[in-house]
Amino acid sequence: MPTTPATAANSSPNGTKQPILLELVDENGQTIGTAEKLSAHQSPGQLHRAFSVFLFDEQGRLLIQRRALGKYHSPGVWSNTCCGHPYPGEAPFTAAARRTYEELGVSPSLMAEAGTVRYNHPDPASGLVEQEYNHLFVGMVQAQLRPDPEEIGDTAFVTAGELAERHARDPFSAWFMTVLDAARPAIKELTGPAGGW
Repeated sequence: MPTTPATAANSSPNGTKQPILLELVDENGQTIGTAEKLSAHQSPGQLHRAFSVFLFDEQGRLLIQRRALGKYHSPGVWSNTCCGHPYPGEAPFTAAARRTYEELGVSPSLMAEAGTVRYNHPDPASGLVEQEYNHLFVGMVQAQLRPDPEEIGDTAFVTAGELAERHARDPFSAWFMTVLDAARPAIKELTGPAGGW
C-alpha cells in the first residue's frame, strides 16, 4: 500500500502503530482538545469534528459507497461518497479532498462547502456513538474511480429515486440521512431542480 498522509500518520519510524487523534470541539465547532479515535466513539461519545462529502456525476447521480467489511465501525453498510475526520489542525476542506482521493482514487471537482450539522447517532450493532460536528461538502466526480478495497466494498451512482429504493431495502450508515438532509440545499443548487434532490 502506498504511503499517504493517512498511513504515514498511523505508523512510527520503527513500524509501530500510533493512535489516530481526532479534534474535539464544543457545540459551536470551536476546538477544545484531542482524543484518540476509538475512545471518542465509545459511549457516550465525545463531540468531535468530522466531514461528509457528496459527489455527483454529469447526469446528477449521487456517488454512494458500501463500506468495506473489514472496517471496525459500520462495516458493510451504504453511505455517502466519503466521510471521515480531519487531523487535529487540518482544515475540513483539505481533509475531505484528501480522504476522497485516498478512498476512491479521484479528486473532487468543484467541491464547495455545504454547511455543518451536529448529531448524536448511536450504532446499535457496534455500540459505538457518532457524536459529531460535521462539515458538509458537495461537488462533482469527473474521473474513473479507483476504490481502495480496504475502505470500500462497492460503489454506485444513484438518482434520487434509486437512492430512496435502495435506502428502503439495504442497510445504510446511522448518519446518512442526517447528513444528506442537511446538505440538500447545496445539492439542489449543484444539480438543479430537475435532479429531484
